[in-house]
Amino acid sequence: MFIKQAFKPENKYWKYLVGSVIVFLASVIGQIPLMIAVFAKSVKEGESMPVDQSELLRYLDLNLTLLLILLSFTFAFIAFYFVVKNFHGQKFRTVITARPRVDWKRIFFAFFLWGTFLTVTTAYEYYSKPDTFEVQFNLSKFAILFIIAIVFIPIQTTLEELIFRGYLMQGFGRLGLTKWFPLVMTSVIFGVMHLSNPEVGKMGMVIMVYYIGTGLFLGVITLMDEGTELALGFHAANNLITALLVTSEWSAFQTHSVLKSLSEPEVGYTVLLPVVVIFPILLFIFSMKYKWRNWKEKLTGKVVLPTHEIY
Repeated sequence: MFIKQAFKPENKYWKYLVGSVIVFLASVIGQIPLMIAVFAKSVKEGESMPVDQSELLRYLDLNLTLLLILLSFTFAFIAFYFVVKNFHGQKFRTVITARPRVDWKRIFFAFFLWGTFLTVTTAYEYYSKPDTFEVQFNLSKFAILFIIAIVFIPIQTTLEELIFRGYLMQGFGRLGLTKWFPLVMTSVIFGVMHLSNPEVGKMGMVIMVYYIGTGLFLGVITLMDEGTELALGFHAANNLITALLVTSEWSAFQTHSVLKSLSEPEVGYTVLLPVVVIFPILLFIFSMKYKWRNWKEKLTGKVVLPTHEIY
């Protein structure tokens, strides 16, 4: 069982708290290059420093900003690998999957499924409402964006999935309660971690329904599939395709994408449609393809501590 992968006698509860702090501090250190670049520009041009995140995201060249933001996730990923391998004494695979090896076919299936959906729906929106988009394609800028995105965005999304759906899911599971507890806790924390996103300021706290709902969806497919592979593919496709295809003044990623949305976000379309309609359809597709059974046990059953160590 995936949630029991970290159950070793020396793997104490406090280690998850300390490990999380180590990863967080590494991400803070990774933000120093961005702060230096922003400070250098403000001094050079005699301007005041950005006062909010929206202003910060557009203060430097968009490609440079994206690179420097994603760099902090690279620092954090290195720290996370150290925490799992050396601090917890686990094989890194154990926070990814319960299978003997990572199932790349699952990752690619989820990636192409969600990536195709995003591409098709974006194209449909553009051709049905062209006045709500601005074509901003610039080959040289897009080429740089593509290289940055294809290298660093999978690091960012993989880190987030392995922390929330792997590391913390297993950490909360060690409390020996029902599986519903780590599922809900990691989903709520995942949502709270997005509070600083510009979308929250634009749409208000209602957007948390989407963030927490997405966390629940990713947690469910992780528990049902006994691994994070599907979540890894979905999250990578979501951020990568979005960064390359379309941006807006209120999105977390400000990029030299192909399109720029000029429309205002709609609560029903942005928040409710994915959680109420699209995610359940994806759950059905995954469940049929991978023959998921025993939903109640896998999602709400009690976490029984193993009697032997797992390596």
